[in-house]
Amino acid sequence: MNCKKINFLFSFLLFFLLSATLPAADKTKATMVERPNREAVNVNYLQNRAPLQPQHFIKLPVGKVKPQGWLLKHLELQKEGLNGHLSEISAWLDKENNAWLGTGNDYGWEEVPYWLKGYGNMAYILEDEEMIREAQSWIEAVFSSRREDGYFGPYIEKNGNPDLWGNMIMIWCLQSYYEHSADKRVMELMTDYFQWQLDLPDGKFLEDYWENSRGGDNLLSIYWLYNITGDDFLLELAEKTHRNTANWRQRSTLPNWHNVNIAQCFREPASYFMLSNDSTDLMATYNVHHLIRNTFGQVPGGMFGADENARMGYIDPRQGTETCGFVEQMASDEILLLMTGDPFWAEHCEEVAFNSYPAALMPDLKSLRYITSPNHTVSDSENHHPGIDNKGPFLAMNPFSSRCCQHNHGQGWPYLIEHLIMATPDNGVAAAIYGACSAEVKVADGKTVKITEETNYPFEESIRFTISSTGRVTFPLYLRIPSWSENPSVTINGEKVEVKLQNGKYLRLEREWRSGDEVMLNVPMKLSQSVWQVNQDSRSINYGPLTFSLKIRENYTTVSSTETAIGDSKWQKNADPGKWPSYEITPASDWNYALVMDDALSLEQNFKVVRKAWPSDDHPFTLEGVPIVIKASGKKVQGWQIDQYGLTGELPIKENSTFEAGTDEIILIPMGAARLRISAFPVYNK
Repeated sequence: MNCKKINFLFSFLLFFLLSATLPAADKTKATMVERPNREAVNVNYLQNRAPLQPQHFIKLPVGKVKPQGWLLKHLELQKEGLNGHLSEISAWLDKENNAWLGTGNDYGWEEVPYWLKGYGNMAYILEDEEMIREAQSWIEAVFSSRREDGYFGPYIEKNGNPDLWGNMIMIWCLQSYYEHSADKRVMELMTDYFQWQLDLPDGKFLEDYWENSRGGDNLLSIYWLYNITGDDFLLELAEKTHRNTANWRQRSTLPNWHNVNIAQCFREPASYFMLSNDSTDLMATYNVHHLIRNTFGQVPGGMFGADENARMGYIDPRQGTETCGFVEQMASDEILLLMTGDPFWAEHCEEVAFNSYPAALMPDLKSLRYITSPNHTVSDSENHHPGIDNKGPFLAMNPFSSRCCQHNHGQGWPYLIEHLIMATPDNGVAAAIYGACSAEVKVADGKTVKITEETNYPFEESIRFTISSTGRVTFPLYLRIPSWSENPSVTINGEKVEVKLQNGKYLRLEREWRSGDEVMLNVPMKLSQSVWQVNQDSRSINYGPLTFSLKIRENYTTVSSTETAIGDSKWQKNADPGKWPSYEITPASDWNYALVMDDALSLEQNFKVVRKAWPSDDHPFTLEGVPIVIKASGKKVQGWQIDQYGLTGELPIKENSTFEAGTDEIILIPMGAARLRISAFPVYNK
């Protein structure tokens, strides 16, 4: 045998042996799972320390997930908008007379930490040095405020008891700061402060209305510190916090019906489940979520009609939710996703974030309104009480007004971004809430990989993940398969993953990854409808995760920000109302339409989905920029008009509805882009 043949056979044999023994990158173990395995031990990130129950997902430190696409656009708008410049407007952020800074007595009770909660996290994500310095100045003041007995911040008493609500929020700001800086002073402050709380008699602990409702926020911070220090007294304080917090475990009623409390506090039983391991605690959170929606949430957008407080008889989609309620609900969904791994919470977070929250602010994020409703056709500065449970100008877009939402809204987009990519207990990576971003994640063997997620989701069906690493690395990648998707598919480097994808579960892909590997998730969207039986069988039209509203021409009128502000609003003496205008929005086209439908036909035969070019400014939540619209037919409903309270009239009683002659072509746009909107429609059946 000549040398050429010998060399050829040797090379072939070597190739065959190597191919047979490689854990090759081409070999992928693909399985469908209900949740990531929470019993595994992540060697890179802090997990719940026993006896706390392990979580299914692990949030990455703030700043490790960077937004791209329209999410980056919105964070930049927030920076240049109200949240980024609120310190120029808000009297509670005035540095000359501020109890949080030790320069005066105007304490800014919840306003200062509410603002810092969103502003600081935005600064860390954007790596904006000027913003980080501004946030740091407030953080340093918190450290300087420490007392010998362990208390920190302005001391406030109500009815002889210390009011701890503002401190609960500031603790969350400190936790984010610690993730950013690893400053050990945070742990020292929290340890001393929580010891002070433990020494406080039960009869003086969490006694005021707000802190009593929201004790679950304190509970989560106790867990956070316990996972770092392991101090046993923190478990005792956790039990004390739970027993002194309002009871959100009741079967058919709630401690109170304030909309923000409900959105924020319903998670407390599930939070306590982390310590109790009693499944009835976990189920109580699910029960409250469904209880409020079965009664007051028969509306699109994921929320419920509570205005200031939910009231029996006020269940029509013209009732709304505070902007605070939107962002607190999103935060609850994100927290519950970490705890339970349940894809339900990821989808609900998307529902609120994509449909309800964006329309609560002007497109430039420089002003907001207190109340936003699914059916909302007048946004003025008039008093609409008792149609809504608030007395005053609560519907205008005003940067000087609505002091809680004015300061609190800034957490919405940063917190969402922080949960786009997560770590898993088995040293993997997960994407459950989708959005364009990049993230650095430590995986198996402590190696760091970069995951880049490219997509225009929720306006696009394709989501591309690219892996960047130095060398090969083996770890699992989890992808949520949306419950609404029709025939979803996944490819790796162009090759289809041969596993039957199951909606509402996770696809787990484990393999040896190489830098440059691409995973393409396709989640085809389809039309669907929601029928709100308790609200006159009205209907909402959905396309994938998006719900659609009637496109109403919006007429904007500039009004005085100071003259139209809510009564308890306060602003700095040098604040320029001309630089920060307010707007009233009124309809410049008819809105009293019923959808014309033939139930014998498919939705695709009743409606036509039309895709448009992606907006050049990366802002899809405007009338002009929406990249998807739906063409439909509509009939005007006689007598459906603005009511005696100046609000969108309640849905017509279906049995008595009369319609005008003729049918019009109407356009539906994504609900989040509609500052004026009809999202729950009467129906005219052909």
